[in-house]
Order: sequence, then structure tokens, then C-alpha cells
Amino acid sequence: MGQLEDMAMFARIVEAGSMSRVAEQTGIARSAVSRRLAALEQSLNTQLLVRNTRNSTLTDAGSSFYERARQILADVQELNSETSGSQTQLDGDLRIAAPVSFGLLHLAGVVNEFAEKYPALSLHLDFNDRQVDLIEEGLDLAIRIADLKDSDYLARKIATIRRVLCASPEYLEAFGSPTVPKDLAAHRILGYTNTPTSSWLMEDPDGRRIRVNPPVTISANNGDYLCAAARDGLGIGVAPTFIAGPDIKRGKLVRVLPEYTIPLLGAYVVYPRTRFLSRRARCFIDFLVERFGDHPHWDNFESSSGSGPIGVTSKT
Repeated sequence: MGQLEDMAMFARIVEAGSMSRVAEQTGIARSAVSRRLAALEQSLNTQLLVRNTRNSTLTDAGSSFYERARQILADVQELNSETSGSQTQLDGDLRIAAPVSFGLLHLAGVVNEFAEKYPALSLHLDFNDRQVDLIEEGLDLAIRIADLKDSDYLARKIATIRRVLCASPEYLEAFGSPTVPKDLAAHRILGYTNTPTSSWLMEDPDGRRIRVNPPVTISANNGDYLCAAARDGLGIGVAPTFIAGPDIKRGKLVRVLPEYTIPLLGAYVVYPRTRFLSRRARCFIDFLVERFGDHPHWDNFESSSGSGPIGVTSKT
């Protein structure tokens, strides 16, 4: 047997929880399963599992080896499928990380469509606003909302993300509306903490960039909460239109300094440079691009003044 077969046996032991269970599942004698694992460990000169009579526990080296082995085995399966011409169906595992608000509001429905189209595919979703390490956590793809200039990952843009400065009508009635960016220093500000900087960058009607750093009254790492806080009259915040659009349409939120625009971001699918991109991953990315794009559906909200789609100006 070669190392690839031993690697596959090791992965089965990890996923089954014990060598005895693998023996039952495969019909191979437990002693043979044990020998295969021992041969793999000997070739690596590393202990991968701590065995006892009931189960097996991964060592640190074993845990790292398992994550890489699982991906290698999946890539081999994918390569065999592509070479044999089996292109009509997708199967195997696809592990995806996505930010919470965007994931639940807009990605979830698209993922469900994709799952219905490819029922043999196993999808695993991690909704989390932190920046995950795809290789360390065994993920295939991640959705990132950012100005993605420098990255350790390869990326493909799936949508344009527009943001607006907004507050509730009640807040503006009580505290007044700022007329220029420097007026924000006198207001209650809602700040999003999952950004590299707390300052806000805006462009005036002539395209000149202005950076302001108003003191933050309430900060949070979740855009849905900050939008709700603005809706409840607690201050002025910058919100992506994929969250704030419906509230602006209903008049629950009002754009502040609408003549000043906030630089665009993108929603990207990222994946490791060193990893073979499986056909199931490529199909999923194509599916997202087709559903979203530069003018995604969440920007199709008319403002209360009828001035056009939220977050879209004559300059974009």
C-alpha cells in the first residue's frame, strides 16, 4: 500500500473515532488497520494518534496532518472526477466561512439554492465576523467584505458593497443634521470595530477625499446591532446598504450628508494560493457571481425622496 492509501485510512480512523469502528465499516481486520496507521507514523517519524482500548485521540501533529490530508484526498478525488469526465454532478465537502450579517441576510438563500441544485454536495458553513485562517481551520473558501488590496489569498469579487451615513429621523430632529463632515464631532457616533481604523473616509461632491475621526459613543462588532441602534435614535453610523437599505426605504433611517460618498468595498471569495481549487468550489463561486454582481439586489431601494437607488450616485 502507498502513502496515499495509508493517509486515507488515517482519515477514516479520525472520522470514525476508533480503529475498531473502521474495521467494522470496512471489513478489514483491526490488526491490519493498526498496522497501516503504524506504517504511516513510521514513514513520518511522528505519532499521529494516541490509542486506547475505546478510542483514539489526535496529537498536535496528527491534527495538523489530518487537516492537510483531508484536503489532499479531496483534491485527488476531484482530479479523478474531472479526468474521468464526470462533470454533471458535484459531491464531496465544501467548507465556507462568511461574515454574520451578510451571510444570514443574503448568502444563506443563495447557498440553499446551490444545495438544492447539487444535493450530493455536503456544505459546511461558518458564520463569523473574525478573519479566519482557511488552512489552519480546514476551510475551502471565505467571503470577505473589504478593500482587498494586499492579501495572502487569491480572490474573486462577487459583489460591490456600498455604504451610507445614516441616522433615524427622530435623532436628527433632536440633535440636528450635520451639513459638513466636521460637524460629526458634535454628534453621537456609532462605530464598527471590525475595521483596521476607526476613522471615516468620505469624498466631497468634487471628488476630494476627507478623513474624519469623530469620537465614538457606542461601538460593536456587528452591523445589524449598529443599524438597530441607529434606528432607535442612538446616533449616526456608517452602514452597508445590504443591511440599511430596507430601513431607509421605510423611512426608519435617513441618509446623513448624502452629497458625500463613502468609498466602495467589495464582497470577495478568497481561497489559499497553495490549494488546488476544486470544481465544486469553482462552481459555487460562479454561482455567487451570477446572483450578485456590481449592482446587487439589495441596492434596489428607492430613497424616500425618490432620488434613486440607495448608495448609488451619478459618479458610480
